[in-house]
Amino acid sequence: MRAPRPVFWIEILLAVVSGISTVLTVLWRDWIEILFGMDPDHGNGSVEWLIVVASLAVTAVLSMLARREWRRAAAAEA
Repeated sequence: MRAPRPVFWIEILLAVVSGISTVLTVLWRDWIEILFGMDPDHGNGSVEWLIVVASLAVTAVLSMLARREWRRAAAAEA
């Protein structure tokens, strides 16, 4: 198999960061308040759930793009 292009590694790295953000937000919901010293949603958790949904969507899209790039590299070898 031919080595994937550098964009593959960028997509993988960003997908991992996004996935970690998703897990971090689900497990530790008040990290925004602690890190930034503000409470954007006044304690109701809506911002945290928005971050979870957005991070999950970004992780899924980046994973699909990386998979497509991996398959492109494999097909170029054939």
